[in-house]
Amino acid sequence: MSTPARKRLMRDFKRLQQDPPAGISGAPQDNNIMLWNAVIFGPDETPWDGGTFKLTLQFTEDYPNKPPMVRFVSRMFHPNIYADGSICLDILQNQWSPIYDVAAILTSIQSLLCDPNPNSPANSEAARMFSENKREYNRRVREIVEQSWTAD
Repeated sequence: MSTPARKRLMRDFKRLQQDPPAGISGAPQDNNIMLWNAVIFGPDETPWDGGTFKLTLQFTEDYPNKPPMVRFVSRMFHPNIYADGSICLDILQNQWSPIYDVAAILTSIQSLLCDPNPNSPANSEAARMFSENKREYNRRVREIVEQSWTAD
């Protein structure tokens, strides 16, 4: 059955395969275009450098009119990522627009890693540390990066 949401997701997938943004990959899970696995690599020259962070994207039949539910599967320590892995990012909530595709979503999340918004914290400890003790924050991020190599 091919709905508008599924057609759009096929298009997003094709585009992601043909022109993948740096440090990002994503694909639907077996036989389910509505559920994707994605990986974001930590950007070079940042505390996140070398990290491999797994996410899931859950789409509804309302896509692209409604954003997907995006969550980190990998453990994260970041001002805008909740303990359950969900992400506090304006384009996934009130700033969503149907022009965003999967590549744009993942690229935005990747740039959020290095450019958090401590004024809208999902993890208040990380936000406080980011603002008050950057060295300790970066040390915690490095720990998360190292864990990302061994996590299944």
